[in-house]
Amino acid sequence: MGSFYNLASSVVRRIYDRRIDTPPVLDPQMFFPNFVRYAERWRELRDEALQIACELHKVPRFHDLMQAQADISDNDGREWRMFIVKAYGVRIEDNLGRCPTLSRLLEQTPEVSSACFSFVAPHKHIPLHRGPFRGILRFHLGLSVPFAADGRPGTVLTIDGVDHRIGDGDTLLWDDTCLHELRNDADQVRVALLLDVRRPGMPLDMQLLSGMLMHGTAGVIRARRSATPYLLG
Repeated sequence: MGSFYNLASSVVRRIYDRRIDTPPVLDPQMFFPNFVRYAERWRELRDEALQIACELHKVPRFHDLMQAQADISDNDGREWRMFIVKAYGVRIEDNLGRCPTLSRLLEQTPEVSSACFSFVAPHKHIPLHRGPFRGILRFHLGLSVPFAADGRPGTVLTIDGVDHRIGDGDTLLWDDTCLHELRNDADQVRVALLLDVRRPGMPLDMQLLSGMLMHGTAGVIRARRSATPYLLG
C-alpha cells in the first residue's frame, strides 16, 4: 500500500510541477489572507488543543489514520498524534464539537479543506518526506511549542534545506510537496494547528484536477469513517 501511495503521489506531483512554480514558503497575505483570523485567536486555539491533550492517549497516531505513512510516523518509537476535525472537506462533527473556536473559524474560511491539531512527542523525528500534490498549501500555527536549551523554539521544521522555528503564535504557509522534515528536540510535546488550504490562482486544468483528487479522497475518507469510525478520533 505504501509503495502504491508513493508512486501515485510522485506521478501527481510531476503533473503539478509542470504547471505551477512557486517557492517553498509563500506569502500568506497573497495566498491565504484569512490566516489572520487564526493568528488572532491562537491563544483560544491553544486552550482547545491543550484540553484535547489531557487525553492524548485517545488521539490517533498518524499511521493509525494512514498506514501508508508509517515510515514517517512509526519510525522511531516516538509518537505523532493528530486530532482531525476536517479532512478534504469531510467534517468530523464529534471532534468539531470539542473545539468551538476552531469550528467557528472553519465556518468563516471555506478555503480550508483540512484541519487538525498536531501533537509531536518529545525528541520525535519525522524524516524527510513530501506531500502528494500542489493543489493545497500547508498552514502551520504554533500553539504550545517547548523551548530548546538556548531559549529558541525547540522544534525545527526544515523545508527544502532551510530551518524554520515556529514558536507560540507564529505562522508559516508553505508548499508541503517540497522535501521537509521535523525534529522536536525538546523534552515536552509540541502542539500546532495544521491547515490545508486550497491553492488560489491555479490554471483551470489544475483547478479541475485538484477538485477531482479532493473529491475522490473525500469519498475514501467517508467510506473509511463509516467502516472504522474510531480512526478519525
